[in-house]
Amino acid sequence: MAVEQEEGATGMDEQGKMAIARQFIEAIPHSRALNMVLDEIGEGLAAISMPYDLRLVGDPQTGVIHGGAVSALMDTCCGAAVMSHPGSPAGTATIDLRIDYMRAATPGQRIRARAECHHITRSVAFVRASAHDDNDGLPVATATGTFTVQAGGGLA
Repeated sequence: MAVEQEEGATGMDEQGKMAIARQFIEAIPHSRALNMVLDEIGEGLAAISMPYDLRLVGDPQTGVIHGGAVSALMDTCCGAAVMSHPGSPAGTATIDLRIDYMRAATPGQRIRARAECHHITRSVAFVRASAHDDNDGLPVATATGTFTVQAGGGLA
């Protein structure tokens, strides 16, 4: 009975969702190429990070990571947040993602994204996210997005 109480609307416990989210991240070639790491997941929240890597630098003179790498990190993190929501089935896809870049990430520092699936319907999940380097007080970027929810999942 304790297992049933820990399970969400999809009948999957948090460990199962974590395993599926890890598989999701590992199955995406760009996630592997960017060395993304799932740091946290649960109940519509996800945190994913990626290390600084010279291969991802957009401007060799400044050493700043390319915005496309930050975008991929945030998109993947948002998808993981949707997958972990109790009202969502395991699969999802990006419908729309708006990213506002606030500043360049500091060269040499790990970038961490955190996303929250704050509302979900039968067909669409709504997500907010932010990305930070070591300066937690000032985000590198923020995002809002919509993601698909498979038929049969979600709330009214």
